[in-house]
Amino acid sequence: MKGSNVRVDLHVHSKYSTRPSQWILQKLGCPESFTEPLKIYDRALARSMNMVTITDHNTINGSLEIAHLDNAFVSEEITTYFPEDGCKLHVLAYDITEEHHREFQKLRENVFDLVPYLREQEIIHVLAHPLFAVNERLTPDHFEQALLMFNLLELNGTRDEMQNSALRTIVDNLTPEKIDRLANKHDLEPYGETPWVKGLTGGSDDHSGINIARVYTEVVDATTPQEMLKAVSEGRTMVQGKAATPHTMAHNLYGIAYQFYKSHFDCTKLKRSVECFRYIDNVLDPGDKESPSILDKLQSFIYRQRSKKYFKSSDSVQAALLREANRIVESDDRARNISCGFRYSPEELEDEWFRFVGNATDKVLSGLGDKIINSALGANLFDVFHTIGAAGSLYTLLAPYFVSYGLFASEREFARDCLSAFGHEDPLEGETKIAHFTDTFSDVNGVALTLQHQLDVARKHDKKLTVITCGSDGSSDQVVNFTPAGEFDLPEYPELSFKYPPFLRVLAHCLENNYTLLHLATPGPVGLAGLAVAKLLKLPVHGTYHTAFPQYVRAFTDDTGLEDMAWKFMIWFYNQMDTVFVPSEATGDELAEKGVKPHKIKVYPRGVDINRFTPEKRNGFYKGRFKVKEAVKLLYVGRVSQEKNLDVLTDAFKTVSTIRPELHLVVVGDGPYLAEMKKRLEGCPVTFTGYLGGDELSACYASSDVFVFPSATDTFGNVVLEAQASGLPVIVTDSGGPCENIIEDTTGLIVEAGNADALARAIVRLADHPELLQYMKKSARTYTEKRSFDAEFLKTWTLYEDLSKRNVIQQ
Repeated sequence: MKGSNVRVDLHVHSKYSTRPSQWILQKLGCPESFTEPLKIYDRALARSMNMVTITDHNTINGSLEIAHLDNAFVSEEITTYFPEDGCKLHVLAYDITEEHHREFQKLRENVFDLVPYLREQEIIHVLAHPLFAVNERLTPDHFEQALLMFNLLELNGTRDEMQNSALRTIVDNLTPEKIDRLANKHDLEPYGETPWVKGLTGGSDDHSGINIARVYTEVVDATTPQEMLKAVSEGRTMVQGKAATPHTMAHNLYGIAYQFYKSHFDCTKLKRSVECFRYIDNVLDPGDKESPSILDKLQSFIYRQRSKKYFKSSDSVQAALLREANRIVESDDRARNISCGFRYSPEELEDEWFRFVGNATDKVLSGLGDKIINSALGANLFDVFHTIGAAGSLYTLLAPYFVSYGLFASEREFARDCLSAFGHEDPLEGETKIAHFTDTFSDVNGVALTLQHQLDVARKHDKKLTVITCGSDGSSDQVVNFTPAGEFDLPEYPELSFKYPPFLRVLAHCLENNYTLLHLATPGPVGLAGLAVAKLLKLPVHGTYHTAFPQYVRAFTDDTGLEDMAWKFMIWFYNQMDTVFVPSEATGDELAEKGVKPHKIKVYPRGVDINRFTPEKRNGFYKGRFKVKEAVKLLYVGRVSQEKNLDVLTDAFKTVSTIRPELHLVVVGDGPYLAEMKKRLEGCPVTFTGYLGGDELSACYASSDVFVFPSATDTFGNVVLEAQASGLPVIVTDSGGPCENIIEDTTGLIVEAGNADALARAIVRLADHPELLQYMKKSARTYTEKRSFDAEFLKTWTLYEDLSKRNVIQQ
């Protein structure tokens, strides 16, 4: 320290504290106390603190243990209540006596009794974390009354930066008029000559001894505790340090749990058996450690060789976690350094612990995911539920992060409410910021292509849309692409796979970026991660039902049991949403019939890029490399697989080509049915182009004559709109969403699903009537001009905004 400034952490706890985090510690199996007061004192001095006090909850035992030491003084954190509803407040009282403490216990049940006593005794007192709802009963009305009673308020080292910032904003803008308004509103006399002038202090609110003085109070020209406290009472303070993150709180909770077990149980065997123990010890209980003796090292080597055999042979979640934790420590330079005793700051340790826990659990979760999928594909329901139960044991390990993120999200919401109550602008007010979770983004399918186009339109219209995906190609300002923690290849879809996202990193990203709404495009691992994030952060969550996945399962496996299991999962997944968007009325009716709550279902508008897909791009495309002669060209675009009913198209075209040899079929795409389809249509006038994109695809559409789409499983069918925008009449089935995207007998024909003869007759009808064909071509283009992608996207965005506001009101 330079000059005569002093630093003091005015809110740190010892082993005697009854912690606000007590309930989570109980869940972890820990009682409330184990940190030694002398350790607190030593660590405070190590953080350049000139004066030290301990503010335990409703006890001064910790403070008394260090009261004889230099520049230490006795303090207490008093839990008090609003009598009408039991809303808790924490009040910090400094430089007190044992008699004061005894009187506090008599008065603290009623804050209106406690505060006058503190004033009468001229005890310097501060309202701790004023915007933190200790027992979830705090409202803006309580906070307003607190402002009338307390002139010293704390910026807290375990609270979110937004909460501390909101408190500063409110305090800095108080006026006599605002205080008068609050006094009249609550019939409460404000305290002091200038009650609109508030002093601020800083305190770490540290419970673990890890983050002492993360936020602290600095005072100029003070050499004794009494001079320092006088400066505090007069508001001559500077609050320094760095606000907490959810990682800080979680790190503290892990530290509290670990230090308890370490102090109450003999960990010698664990230390010798588990390679990662020294790493965990140095991250969760940093400080001086005894160097192991040669005998300790030898015993550790023997124990670890034995334990490695157990870890390799055991299939338990605990063994898998320890295997992964040991692997990380052995292979990671930074983890090895910590294990060997290298010193790092508390901020560095919390980041390191987040990385360590995330990496270890991601690997284990991805392994469990593989087991669940393999069991499901093998129709082994017992193994599925057994593995899900095993995965549940990871919840306890991750609970501190889940609790911390959920708490910080709630605190931000309350801080915004308080800002609004005092007439200040909510930093997030009026901005809809959507995170769109998808398991498929750079793939070639309707979901991915639609999302890519939506991003282009969002950028064009300055809408805040971000795609969250995993394992795709690259990232950008609109696409956050996480590296997969693991991957599972689907046997029937060799070009597709399930990619497991790193969950804690996804959670951290969403809180940091203040999304107002999450939208889930797919029910895979990324979609499930999005659902969990929404629940933890208490965000509105919408979903889109794009793909008839259960029907696909049935088509691939011919197993009705697997199809039924897929439906159960889909219904559970979509019932978690606030709103389920479906591309067609038929799809919505099917979901409702299967069990999705009807009030959640909403048909949403979807459009087509009428500038990219247009009859103007008809250019004789097929005369080039495909050498197709002049003929009426039938076109199919999409995945070449049996679930698209391409066997029906194959049968229909074989019939048609015998009676109308001048017709030519063009199949654009790739897939598992391609080889069989080529074999069955051998000798027929058919061209297989493979995958086409960009200008080639646009020219392909426009240079064809009729679009044929036999699928009965598509929920929408982007290609049906693309074909009509290109000036092609379409033939679709009476099942699924495509039939809702045409005008029957005007822009296309509808045939019975699975009926090859009906499809053949529809093809012949258009081929034999050129006037009808030309009429439908013009009508198709006119129809889609009213469904431009930009216009439909903006309608959807308005829908998102309206539904989000309604969800907020309901909550």
